Amino acid sequence: MSANLIIRPEMEVDAPVIYHVNEAAFGRAQEAELVDALRGAVTPFLSLAAEVDGQVVGHILFTPVTVKSETGSWQAVALGPMGVLPAFQNQGIGSALVQEGLAACRAAGYGVIFVLGHPQFYPRFGFAPAPPRGLPCEFAVPDDVFMVVELIPGALGERKGVVYYHPAFRGV
Repeated sequence: MSANLIIRPEMEVDAPVIYHVNEAAFGRAQEAELVDALRGAVTPFLSLAAEVDGQVVGHILFTPVTVKSETGSWQAVALGPMGVLPAFQNQGIGSALVQEGLAACRAAGYGVIFVLGHPQFYPRFGFAPAPPRGLPCEFAVPDDVFMVVELIPGALGERKGVVYYHPAFRGV
């Protein structure tokens, strides 16, 4: 990982660069357009940028989700999308973004984080498959790619239900 790496909150001026980071990282515009659609539309909205030598090279986003069951609903947070420019991948920048993002979520009092992502990457941060815990995703995805982590021990308790993302995610 670069010694010149800085993880910081997104600033308004970063929006076009973050769009480019996500478009390049995913090889398509859908995730970049999703971030733009969510910016200013959801609360909480935690968006962090990774800079190397003053250049934004990575981005991570956390937004609210609703978990619904027969007995009611509750709020949690979802990680994603998270992207790093291809030339800067496999250098620890994505891991640093996840670590800093989870720390910021924990500091803000969020106890449960969901992610729809790579099953070889996210478990190193404590994520485990959510469906076996009675927490399926609204989207039809394999069980191993939809994961959850408790940032505050016991935050999940016996809670169960289907996890629903903001409607903007349906376009991705």
